[in-house]
Amino acid sequence: MKYIIHDQVTLAKAPEGPLAAHLASFANELSAQGYSGQLLKLQVRIAAHFSRWLKQRGVGARDICLEHATWYLRYRARHVRSYLDDRAALGHLIAFLDRERLISAQRMPARRLTPIESCTLAYIEYLHEARALSKATIVYYVPFIREFLEHCFDDGPIRLSRLRAGDVVSFVQCQALRLHLKRAKLMTTALRSFLRYARYRGDTTLDLAAAVPVVANWSMPSIPRAISADQTRQLLASINRQTAVGRRNYAILLLLARLGLRAGEIAFLELDDIDWGAGQLSVHGRSGQRNELPLPADVGKAIAAYLQHGRPKSASRRVFLRARAPITGFGRSGVGSLVRHSLQCAGIDAPTRGAHQFRHGLATQMLNHGASLSEIGELLGHRHPQTTKIYTMVDIKALRTLALPWPGGVR
Repeated sequence: MKYIIHDQVTLAKAPEGPLAAHLASFANELSAQGYSGQLLKLQVRIAAHFSRWLKQRGVGARDICLEHATWYLRYRARHVRSYLDDRAALGHLIAFLDRERLISAQRMPARRLTPIESCTLAYIEYLHEARALSKATIVYYVPFIREFLEHCFDDGPIRLSRLRAGDVVSFVQCQALRLHLKRAKLMTTALRSFLRYARYRGDTTLDLAAAVPVVANWSMPSIPRAISADQTRQLLASINRQTAVGRRNYAILLLLARLGLRAGEIAFLELDDIDWGAGQLSVHGRSGQRNELPLPADVGKAIAAYLQHGRPKSASRRVFLRARAPITGFGRSGVGSLVRHSLQCAGIDAPTRGAHQFRHGLATQMLNHGASLSEIGELLGHRHPQTTKIYTMVDIKALRTLALPWPGGVR
């Protein structure tokens, strides 16, 4: 006799053990996250086997912890045919039990932090509490600080009092060689912030922030690299809008091309940010600012087509969702990956593989058609006029192709 757990999952035996009563709820949550078919069956069946294994060992629901999942995986590897997805499936189950408060939080063993992790967490708390920096800024800073601490202390204890100017200079020199100018600039900014934090804590009396070298050539060496209008048209024409993923990708690329939005602004766009009646889009810009932008008809039509015939069912308020489970919104890196993949499939040799080139392309086109710097800055959400002025720089190489010959010829 088969036992129905979910409309897509049946078990050969009646479920047993401390988790038997919760398998249906687990299956429903997985289904709501977009899992279906074989993946849904696999995860629920492993949960049922895990529950039976727990019963055999006399483990109650309130006593379950991560160690039991580890022990079960070892047992499964020895006695049952195991798969690569088993560990992920049990991870989803433990997370579900924790969210539903079916297992005791104190039973979840806390992993001991490394010295670098402890120091980094304290710095993050300082940035958040004392400096009130945005989450995005903190995310940008932290990887550089981890690398700096690894460079100076390796796996040993963190003693900031032993830092010297030579440590700072050698780290910057090493990192600057492999980083793009913008990343190098961000790295030095993060490093100065951390060294000021170390002095604020009293870990060092030296002003090591002043020892951070300035990476040469900060001035913009040329006009920003922008995708051309022809390449943009070619890319948009290459998208297959007969599929759900194609409708989503087309709408995202249109937002990049027509409004010059940043990748993060598109990724975090929510359904409530679209005012269909007024034809406006409310964009969450940098530093928490919101910009109200007009919604072009073709962009609105593309978004509507995706919402009606491509967007998966989800409780998420994000406009653009992943096509595969778990069905959630994606980050700015997801938009960048979409752009790279689309350019590659279309065979377009664009100036870069990133999403920001559309922003530069839009600004360049507006300038060529007579738009003022204030109009361009308003559309792109620039807070400072100086940011928009980079588009007025002259492309000398392009101008040389237009140069008239000297009337008297070469002498």
